[in-house]
Amino acid sequence: MLVMRPAQMADLNEVQRMAADSPIGVTSLPDDAARLGDKIAASETSFAAEVMFNGEETYFFVLEDSETGKLAGCSAIVASAGYSEPFYSFRNETFVHASRELKIHNKIHVLSLCHDLTGNSLLTSFYVLPELVSSGWAELNSRGRLLFMASHPERFADSVVTEIVGYSDEQGESPFWDAIGRNFFDLNYADAERLCGLKSRTFLAELMPHYPIYVPLLPDQAQEAMGQVHPRAQITFDILMRDGFETEHYIDIFDGGPTLHARTSGIRSIAQSRVAPVKLEETPSKGGRPYLVCNGLLQDYRAVLLELDWVPGKPVGLGSAAAEALGVGEGASVRLVAV
Repeated sequence: MLVMRPAQMADLNEVQRMAADSPIGVTSLPDDAARLGDKIAASETSFAAEVMFNGEETYFFVLEDSETGKLAGCSAIVASAGYSEPFYSFRNETFVHASRELKIHNKIHVLSLCHDLTGNSLLTSFYVLPELVSSGWAELNSRGRLLFMASHPERFADSVVTEIVGYSDEQGESPFWDAIGRNFFDLNYADAERLCGLKSRTFLAELMPHYPIYVPLLPDQAQEAMGQVHPRAQITFDILMRDGFETEHYIDIFDGGPTLHARTSGIRSIAQSRVAPVKLEETPSKGGRPYLVCNGLLQDYRAVLLELDWVPGKPVGLGSAAAEALGVGEGASVRLVAV
């Protein structure tokens, strides 16, 4: 059984293995032991802290095979994007250029550098083994952290964002970066993202153009890349779009990938999740439909994917293996949402 739980320092080698296999652009998973160690340490501190509002906390989760101990995925939440530095995005806008004398009225698409999304909670660091991409385990890896947010709303903002990795070719070249960012830095896209993963995106973002960029002046390839999703990030995009995220207003400043945004209260995994008491069963009922189930705890947080024949308003019947994986007993409460 795969179980989502908070990452521990003992997971470092496995996490670095996943980071090394992540696509270019996932700067929140740098292939660097020191940075990943800092990430896990910060997460452990955040889980242990008493928190009444969202601040600088980060929560890093892993997906563990309970039989082998191997990790099959990871994901994270940053409580406040840009807590210590601005969180930059390109905002899609429309400028109107008009001339009464010539009877011309043009609407022109522009990109404006902004940090509108600073302070929102941020979903980051998604990775799942390639063979699990089309399975319910990918849903657990992504949406399990949303159940954590539902269980601990005081720790997070009223809105949530996530940056989806944008298009780059097999050689790691990004037409959007080449059209904009490369004019300001003597770096190719892969090197720029690698540098951001090891240091910070802000120091590069601060040197990006602060005046509006007129999209029609960009090369066709760069325009076509805007809002495109990297093939390996498509699963993340699809899961979150089904969960109520929108992708209309912002794109990533480096590769032009979409930035998804949603009100926390409107996210389906949060709004439609329910809390129910546990009833232990010697012979769990078979059939039913798949559910994501979590124990709602903090440092001992656990979430799993189960097939349940559950009726809202009734207790949730769990077998011994599922109860043990969640760390719950008879009468304890769990939070669940249908897949």
